[in-house]
Amino acid sequence: MDFKFFGQEGLPTLLLIPGLGVSYEIFLPLIRQVEERFHILAVQVDGFTLEKKTRFTSVDDQASQVIRYVKSNCGGRLDCAYGLSLGGKILSRVMERQEITIDHAILDAAPLLPLPRWLVGPLRYYQCFNVWTCYRWTGFWKWVFHSHYFDVLLDECKKVYPFGGGRAVLDGYKSVYTNKLNAISGPDIQYWYGTKEAFVAKPQAKHLCALCPHAKVEVFPKMNHGQLLVDHPEEVASRLLVFA
Repeated sequence: MDFKFFGQEGLPTLLLIPGLGVSYEIFLPLIRQVEERFHILAVQVDGFTLEKKTRFTSVDDQASQVIRYVKSNCGGRLDCAYGLSLGGKILSRVMERQEITIDHAILDAAPLLPLPRWLVGPLRYYQCFNVWTCYRWTGFWKWVFHSHYFDVLLDECKKVYPFGGGRAVLDGYKSVYTNKLNAISGPDIQYWYGTKEAFVAKPQAKHLCALCPHAKVEVFPKMNHGQLLVDHPEEVASRLLVFA
């Protein structure tokens, strides 16, 4: 894991953790709108880095690396943290350990519950094939496997796949699908998801609220997985700037 930095030191800190299969560059449109108000730490998750080959380890290891960095370089405190999908899962594990302070945390469609054990293997191989085709195939197979994706996510998958390959996807999904969040606390925890992903995301939000009753859940109409960030970075920016 490493970090890309934007904005000036001394400003409120903002941590950004991307989802599985995409790089930190998915945040660039958002970063351009908030970098004058935040010192931004954008994570390169192992296995999904750019320009160098890395191996995904586990959600807990990625969380440990974030914690170590924040302790060493940010005084053990962040003003705000935003995690997308896998990034939200990593962020939730950071908060579960309670070793650093995060004033405002946003879990965007984070998978907080495990899947049934019998489903983990088939689904992770399906997802691996899905991401592989983002890099390799067009035409009919792209239509078959990517009917639920949109072009920005496909382009992001193409960027990182050469550096982590199928192994990163398989290991990433296995770690995500087999871990359950058991505790979480913080002064301001928000869970976001879109109505088009509600079948998967709603149980995650319900589980979060059972662990942390004061968590705030917000549902965005007509949005799919990651679509608010991709299509409306100005909306995400306006919500983050409240914390600056």
